[in-house]
Amino acid sequence: MNLELLGRYGPRMLEGLLVTIELVTISVVLGGLLAIPVALARLSRSPLLRGASFGYVYFFRGTPLLAQLFLIYYGSGQFRPFFDSIGLWWFFRDAFLCALLAFTLNTAAYQAEILRGAIRSVPHGQVEAALSLGLRPQVIFLKVVLPQALIVALRPLGNEVILMVKGSAVAAIVTVFDLMGATRLAFARSFDLSVYLWAAILYLAVVETLRRVWDRLEHRLTRHLRPVQP
Repeated sequence: MNLELLGRYGPRMLEGLLVTIELVTISVVLGGLLAIPVALARLSRSPLLRGASFGYVYFFRGTPLLAQLFLIYYGSGQFRPFFDSIGLWWFFRDAFLCALLAFTLNTAAYQAEILRGAIRSVPHGQVEAALSLGLRPQVIFLKVVLPQALIVALRPLGNEVILMVKGSAVAAIVTVFDLMGATRLAFARSFDLSVYLWAAILYLAVVETLRRVWDRLEHRLTRHLRPVQP
């Protein structure tokens, strides 16, 4: 291992790692907020809502994340006069914000399908019991259905977060200076392949930390479901 090279580019790679964590964290949170109404639309009785939400989920789950990122970052340039006229060009000319939008829309589609399955797993009898007590549908969803659905969805959501961490490397292609962007710059200047090994170790450290945190969270939130030991 070239310690001189590590001392030169290590700090930049750590800065890039912070950008990666910021990008993934914000996109996962925003995607989670968007996923709830999309999941409800997928379960709606309205053909219009079901059709629109299905189209959204089908597109973002069925196309590569890289293609979605290119469509947003490079494709928005084709509509610069329009975005200028409505005051949004500042957003679409920023590579980080375009990556954030692409990642948010992508993970929202996956999280919506996870939540849809989790919501359907909640026994309908609980909803009927809540209705018989005079609870409003909004209260039933927030207090009865959603908490149980989130527990069911916890493990798949953790897997989605980990996939987003690894998939975030594509942001470097549109000049976002994340961990992979810093690694590519280090390699372009040093031609030392070991910088990619360092990047892989950093990604692995983040994924392993997430896995352990998620295991602890799942263990805590599902403790009431485990049988009591005599």
